[in-house]
Amino acid sequence: MMRDLTFTDVERLEAEDIDLALDKLSMDEDAFRAFYDRTSRSLWGYLSRLTGDPGQADDLLQESYFRLLRTRGTWDNEAHRRAYLFRIATNLVRDGRRRARSRPTVALPDADVTASASAGGDLAEHTARRQDLRRAMDRLRPRDRALLWLAYAQGHAHSEIAETLGVKTGSVKLLLFRARRKLAGVMRSAADRRRHT
Repeated sequence: MMRDLTFTDVERLEAEDIDLALDKLSMDEDAFRAFYDRTSRSLWGYLSRLTGDPGQADDLLQESYFRLLRTRGTWDNEAHRRAYLFRIATNLVRDGRRRARSRPTVALPDADVTASASAGGDLAEHTARRQDLRRAMDRLRPRDRALLWLAYAQGHAHSEIAETLGVKTGSVKLLLFRARRKLAGVMRSAADRRRHT
């Protein structure tokens, strides 16, 4: 029979797991910290947009890195490791959706609205367009949202998107075209409705 674990025992076990994982990854602690610093902000943004929940994005971010460290995979280079990390994160989001059986809301990043207004833009029009975009993104399928976000917000190459989402590299261009067309259609409908009200 297993004795009750204390908080200290759990911390020690987690530290041992991470140390073991770092050894398998052929990265020392400093190398991992540098990789984390280079990738965590963009990964968090990606997770936040997919889930619509910054708190959930925080949890999934940490789980993604932990799972990356626990894998026994080898990577050709940092781009491959980064794509694998995004794939882990994507799968965590998918698994969460399956469990929750509900569609999340995608939150777009808050832009500095006053900066665009002071640059000569119409604040009301800018705000309305952002709301239209937010609603349009919410109406897209999760894969379409992920495709658009990875390509245009994160600037990922087609090969990275393919690896992250588990599709063929050759199909990314067509999938992006279709996702853009769907988004444009939803945006046009929203703009038409706004003009007629």
